[in-house]
Amino acid sequence: MVEFEIYRELDEPISQQELDDAADESGRVLEEMREEGTEIRWNESDVLTDAEGDVVGTFCHYEAESEDAVEEHAERAGLPATTIARKGPSLDGE
Repeated sequence: MVEFEIYRELDEPISQQELDDAADESGRVLEEMREEGTEIRWNESDVLTDAEGDVVGTFCHYEAESEDAVEEHAERAGLPATTIARKGPSLDGE
């Protein structure tokens, strides 16, 4: 499997509860896709918020057999996939 980073830019901010609901749906779709034979796994997500604490986007870390599998998951789960890219090496901070 290949590691992917997905930037999900939201059209408008959502609450943490709405994000939790979207994550539940995402998990349901991932399980469904694996049952169908697609290799895909969500590893973690970094959540982006505004000054009020509402969610404005995420950076999601996935492993999948292909970029097409990541795109299919986003479409079936009703999630934006603004940018999908293969994960490169990490940079160390201070």
